[in-house]
Amino acid sequence: CGRAVRAHSDATFGRGTGPILRDEVGCEGHEEHLWDCPAVTDHDCSHKEDAGVVCSEHQEWRLSGGRDGCAGRVEVFFRGTWSTVCDSTWYDLEASVLCHTLGCGEPLRQLVFDHTLPGRMLYQCDSQQPSLAHCQWTYNKSAPCHQSRAAGVVCNG
Repeated sequence: CGRAVRAHSDATFGRGTGPILRDEVGCEGHEEHLWDCPAVTDHDCSHKEDAGVVCSEHQEWRLSGGRDGCAGRVEVFFRGTWSTVCDSTWYDLEASVLCHTLGCGEPLRQLVFDHTLPGRMLYQCDSQQPSLAHCQWTYNKSAPCHQSRAAGVVCNG
């Protein structure tokens, strides 16, 4: 998943369930695994304190500029910045994966926009996937995105 770009506490991503295995984790930076870090196994906490992390290879998507969150220009948050998605390999399958990921149903039609954000992402899916991150993707490679427009979609949700 790359490197940590943000650490979160207080169950930012929701409270977990089950046993709490580590408390007061104190990594020094040289450990290979989280389990190698000093910690307390007898805890005095609850799941309201669950820790979370955002990794550098994490991708998040949104549709912007449309009438709601299910229509507009495809944008991806990756490595700390929002980028547009090149339309050169943006087909019905890629649009379908995104609409499902966003909880927006099925794609109704494709849109094109200008690239106005600093980064560019390219996706290529071979089959329906849980998210675009499971498809082949390339970040900021100019050749595949040369003369492309920014992809957009209207989903039926």
